[in-house]
Amino acid sequence: MIGVAAARGGYSAILTAGVAGIAAGAMSMAAGEYVSVSSQTDIEEADAAIEREHLLADPQGELEELAEIYEGRGVPKELAVQVAVHMHNKDALEAHLRDELGQFEHTKARPAQAAMASAATFTLGGMIPLLGIFPKDSSTRVITIIVITMIGLAIAGAAGARAAGTSYFKPTMRVMLGGTLAMAITAGIGHLAHVAGI
Repeated sequence: MIGVAAARGGYSAILTAGVAGIAAGAMSMAAGEYVSVSSQTDIEEADAAIEREHLLADPQGELEELAEIYEGRGVPKELAVQVAVHMHNKDALEAHLRDELGQFEHTKARPAQAAMASAATFTLGGMIPLLGIFPKDSSTRVITIIVITMIGLAIAGAAGARAAGTSYFKPTMRVMLGGTLAMAITAGIGHLAHVAGI
């Protein structure tokens, strides 16, 4: 949007660029997230298949391995064996996936869910600059888009810092500087396109 605005594009051109950018970005983020999380799912499934084979081939060895894991976490040896036996009797595969490989049901990779969340968050973030396209004057429009985008970036940076439990300043500045750089590059490209008569 900044690029089109800097190229002196009209309201409809900027709106079209904004909506098209949001759609393309959301789809790209969703596709990338889906592929990435699907790869993680494949790894988890492969690990589960290997663990299943180990349990069939050497159940006693796997039981001892599980007991050693508990013992390594500070559980006394006798109790570690008792817990391992109990877990093996209940669901040996689940116990090994959880305690040996760190796979938990609530953290299991879900590609479609991750893709939808990624697309939704990108769309919400991408809609913020659209709030700045309403001024009729092109110069004012560019400034409004930049100011509103910077406010959105500051809020995003602060929200990330709050979620991480860190200080607000560094993460917020990092997000704002990254956004400023991206806007400067697109504005420069748009200005060059305008000067070149493209």
